[in-house]
Amino acid sequence: MPYLTVVAELTAKPGREEELQSLLLAIVGPVRQEEGCIQYDLHLSTKDPASFVFYENWKDAEALKSHAGSAHMKEFGAKAIELLNGPARILTCTKIA
Repeated sequence: MPYLTVVAELTAKPGREEELQSLLLAIVGPVRQEEGCIQYDLHLSTKDPASFVFYENWKDAEALKSHAGSAHMKEFGAKAIELLNGPARILTCTKIA
């Protein structure tokens, strides 16, 4: 069964880029320790310092659901709301070739 791939795009409010980056970096370690997490990589746009992208691979949809409900992601969401310039764009897909 193929992994579940997630691409999550987040954009910081103007002037809040460094704060958001620190918050994002802080969750990488805990997320990588989650059961079912295969890959969880944070990227910064080469063109826009306010634009961040997570590239993630999960064992299955259940692992992703567990991730979304984890304590550290709930805490992240509560803090990120004031730093994000709108909701995150989340794309889920599976590899076909």
